[in-house]
Amino acid sequence: MSERYQHSEELLDRALKTIPLGSQTFSKSKTQYPMSVSPFFIRKGKGCRVWDVDGNEYIDFINSLAAITLGYCDPDVDAAVRAQLEDGVIFSLPHPLEMQVAEQIVKLVPCAEKVRFGKNGSDATAGAIRIARAYTNRDHVAVCGYHGWQDWYIGTTARNRGVPQVTRDLSHTWTYNDISSLAKLFQEYPDQIAAVILEPMNVTEPLPGFLEEVKALAHKHGALLIFDETVTGFRYAVGGAQQHFGVTPDVATFGKGLANGYPVSAVVGRADVMQLMEEVFFSFTFGGETLSLAAALATMQKLKREPVTETLYVQGRKVIDGLKTRILAAGAEDFLSTSGNPTWSFFLIKDVGNYSQWQIKTLFLQEMFARGILTIGSHNMSYSHSDADLDRLFSAYDEVIPMLAEGVRGNKLESMLRCQPLEPLFKVR
Repeated sequence: MSERYQHSEELLDRALKTIPLGSQTFSKSKTQYPMSVSPFFIRKGKGCRVWDVDGNEYIDFINSLAAITLGYCDPDVDAAVRAQLEDGVIFSLPHPLEMQVAEQIVKLVPCAEKVRFGKNGSDATAGAIRIARAYTNRDHVAVCGYHGWQDWYIGTTARNRGVPQVTRDLSHTWTYNDISSLAKLFQEYPDQIAAVILEPMNVTEPLPGFLEEVKALAHKHGALLIFDETVTGFRYAVGGAQQHFGVTPDVATFGKGLANGYPVSAVVGRADVMQLMEEVFFSFTFGGETLSLAAALATMQKLKREPVTETLYVQGRKVIDGLKTRILAAGAEDFLSTSGNPTWSFFLIKDVGNYSQWQIKTLFLQEMFARGILTIGSHNMSYSHSDADLDRLFSAYDEVIPMLAEGVRGNKLESMLRCQPLEPLFKVR
């Protein structure tokens, strides 16, 4: 047992007795973190810093899987939640916050004319697919990117156990930035595809005109265009990636950054499509839960009032540029690279020589955690990341990137590991 992570490992052993994987979220579970060199539980967070259960402090570049845009325990958001708590959390009738938050989203998001709330991104994407099927009277769906745990999407992935084959047969994957792969689906399933759903961007920038082509092709064939903005919403721009790229979908879904970590998601879109929510069943006991709605309203007000998005871009650009410089300096560009949007960028690792990306990533995580940087290979920027925090990140990269290069070039990576390598994992992007 590791001395640095002793309490984490003890709690993991305890959790596994009652919780499969020891976590409620796959991407936060032991599948992602190598044993003996990783923290498994966080005790608290403030700004861009978190502390694990052993008292180790980290600068967090995961930010609760990009759900945190302002920083942990943002004073404005938490003050709004405390004030609402005095009046109550959930009621027997709707609370005015529901319409107030919906009205704010309609003001900010280009495609939003009407709004319905859920709790997770998966709620929103499943709701969007359901109304698209109702609107078009079609069953098939063209999917690109990651869209949550529900049967209609997860059946297209390697994690499809428990999903009926009849459901899996209705969803079809296509390739980002390859418009011909989408056109092929429309040829194979003429007049059968209800919607094209995609993350407008994740790892890779859209090619010039690509998103416009997707929209035109979907409409040509009578399908709705759905942007899954669970991550990009309120991060790429206040109005989401659709505002950033200037392409307006028929329907969009939001989650994560909508309320700076409080659990709320939204399906938004054209009024004529969204009106079907009066007939399509999309209903949650906690859909109008007021603490998260108060947090959402305070978050959006802060996004409008302060240079949040601008700061994410400025600081995130420094990260990308600094990382590229260090990869080149180490001569490691054959297996290390960076990509993505400055607000949500990626440190990418490829197989090289005798080593798989999983072995290299294990060493990367081992050494970054030891230096007080919490990462899973992405930089999910928050408003609270200061230049001093970036200096700490770069200090870690200054040591770790040459170490990765040394391990690979010298065929001695195994001897540098203090744990078993990660196993190949289900990758969502």
